[in-house]
Amino acid sequence: MRLDHLSYAAGPDGLEGTAARLGAALGQEFTDGGVHPRFGTRNMILPLADGTYLEIVEVLDHPASDKAPFGQAVRARSALGGGWLGWAVAVPDISVVEERLGRKAAPGSRHRPDGTALRWKQIGINGLIADPQLPFFLEWETSADLHPSSGADGSVSLAGIEIAGDPQRVSEWLGESVEAPLEDVKVDWVAPHGTPGILAAQVLTPNGTVRI
Repeated sequence: MRLDHLSYAAGPDGLEGTAARLGAALGQEFTDGGVHPRFGTRNMILPLADGTYLEIVEVLDHPASDKAPFGQAVRARSALGGGWLGWAVAVPDISVVEERLGRKAAPGSRHRPDGTALRWKQIGINGLIADPQLPFFLEWETSADLHPSSGADGSVSLAGIEIAGDPQRVSEWLGESVEAPLEDVKVDWVAPHGTPGILAAQVLTPNGTVRI
């Protein structure tokens, strides 16, 4: 189990506008990641060091975005003005998580602009919707060279995450200490005074640490 990526819902300025705004703050450019046909969403991504990446996601005007839990989660967060949606951990065998949570994973896919299809299984979006401090789980079915972090030059990395929540609750959800999948990332836990979830990410860039 390891940290795979952080998801950020587009704000009122839309996907491209949000990506341009965050990219300017980080001194980096997000690239078009393509469309999630099963979820009714699309994204732009920024590869980071250590096999992780940042994702900015937006709902499409498509029936799937109303039916799929991920599309529902993105729509709800964007309706609140956008911001951090959640975090994902990658597991080698998602059947272990299926057995522990008592339900089946859903297939996921993304079609990149060049036509390449990325595929995975994921579980836990409903948990994220109910309690945004909780991550969701995924098992990649695509080769490592196609992982969204591939191509990262190592100059930008995730230094830390600020989460409003309870590390004990998150550890119970993960089935192991929350520190295990985040061993290279510092986590600052803040007692929630409202909705729990990611408050900010600290990104280490060539120009210093930037807090988003």
